[in-house]
Amino acid sequence: MLSLIWRAGKRGVLELKDLPLRAAVALGASGMGQPARPIQLFKAYGIVLPIGLMAWWAMPQITLVATPSIAAWVIYKAPGTIQTGDLVSFTLSDPIAGPKPVSVTKYALCLPGERITMVERASAVSETFDGWYYCNDRLLGISKPYARDGRPLIHWQPSGDIIPAGMVFVGSSSPDGFDSRYYGPVAIGRLTRMEKLL
Repeated sequence: MLSLIWRAGKRGVLELKDLPLRAAVALGASGMGQPARPIQLFKAYGIVLPIGLMAWWAMPQITLVATPSIAAWVIYKAPGTIQTGDLVSFTLSDPIAGPKPVSVTKYALCLPGERITMVERASAVSETFDGWYYCNDRLLGISKPYARDGRPLIHWQPSGDIIPAGMVFVGSSSPDGFDSRYYGPVAIGRLTRMEKLL
């Protein structure tokens, strides 16, 4: 046991002796035992620091999209008023989406003041009804009776025929998307307008 401690201590002393040489290499020396060349270090800083600062600024601005229902891989926050067809991101809290709130990205499909209609039709896959959602007579999507894991889905029932002020019906072209067909319109204040980068 003592010999292990002795060897570890000896190794530590040798590494401390090499510390000035390692520092010289870090400062731009061409190798161990060569004189430091600080100008090399400053050149490296001139390249690395701007890239690091740009990444530090850009990372919070972009979002990676992990769903096939949106035709984008990378999106970024974009100022402006939300229009029909715009990408929007928001936080969703729903047992179907998972035990914790998740960030989701959808399209703004029906805006405040537009006419929303839902027609129930017999489901092709069960003995229940599907909801067919229309905005100004344009089909937005059809609800499903069950989630992919078999849990029953309840489709949203509009209380009127107009999207209320301050609300947006969101969704995608995916028949499996979990969107306003199930939880209704989302408050504009919760939405962040996004644009496609990739």
